[in-house]
Amino acid sequence: MPTFGAGIWHFATYKDRYATDGYGPPVGLLEQIDRAGAVGELSVVDLNWPFVGFDGTLDDVKAALAKNDLKAIAITPEIYTRDFVKGSFTNPDPAVRKRAIALMHDATEVALELGCSYVKLWPGQDGWDYPFQVNYHDIWQLALDGLTELCSAHPEINYVIEYKPREPRVKIVFPSVARTLLGIERVGLPNLGILLDFGHSLYGQETPADAAQLAIDHGRLFAIDVNDNMRGWDDDMVVGSVHLVETFEFFHTLRRNDWDGVWQLDQFPFREDSVQAAKQAIRFLKAIHRALDVLDDDALAQAQAAHDALAAQRLVQNALLTSMAGLENA
Repeated sequence: MPTFGAGIWHFATYKDRYATDGYGPPVGLLEQIDRAGAVGELSVVDLNWPFVGFDGTLDDVKAALAKNDLKAIAITPEIYTRDFVKGSFTNPDPAVRKRAIALMHDATEVALELGCSYVKLWPGQDGWDYPFQVNYHDIWQLALDGLTELCSAHPEINYVIEYKPREPRVKIVFPSVARTLLGIERVGLPNLGILLDFGHSLYGQETPADAAQLAIDHGRLFAIDVNDNMRGWDDDMVVGSVHLVETFEFFHTLRRNDWDGVWQLDQFPFREDSVQAAKQAIRFLKAIHRALDVLDDDALAQAQAAHDALAAQRLVQNALLTSMAGLENA
């Protein structure tokens, strides 16, 4: 089986613009780690930085991870909060840009201390909302300059960009796999890659398997997050709840290319039990893994060479649906 992971926020309490008091009582960082441990099959977690509302020490976090047999795979600096409403890398105020970069340097030090594999950059506030609001050349260059400064300062660790079409900005400066790859190639440093969020790819009207193949072909697929949505919004639903076949195709692409990274959950179970939501997701991912083992790859290659959609679908359905059987107690 692959290594399973999750963003620690999966086990937090959520708010939106309607339930502004949250969908449950607050859950502290150490309790979030305990909930992740209660899933039983998670090995790694992605942690936000700073540890908002947490007055303990990094040693306390290490102890909580160890108690739950977990490791930190990544640190995600919060460069998308109110302090950076006009952007982090691309903020028009040089002092704010400097503060954002400093936060990312601090996050990197925490990541190194915890033995993480990468620092995840989600520049959700870097972009624009209206026509004529920004100079597109200038903000693109600011984004590339900031990434170059950060990555060149820490060649000992990887950085990943998690692209997304929109939200919170109407347009985000890294909206797609193609534009993100273009920026990465412009930066030209080996420790900068992509975290491909399956839901963001769906939401951006991409074919996630195609996006993964493009990133792999450029040697830049460093990490993935998986979830699901209705394609009209970044719903962060339980993986496999809507797009079964496209999820299978996504993981088949990873298998075909010998990509062996962590299968990581990025889900927001607003109204569901967070531990059970993670368990159900892993149950489905195990079925995907089994289906990959039984899929007739030679027959599929022949069908694809002939562009025979129906033959390919028959093979996929046989492998995927039979692999779901017998999982009632899994």
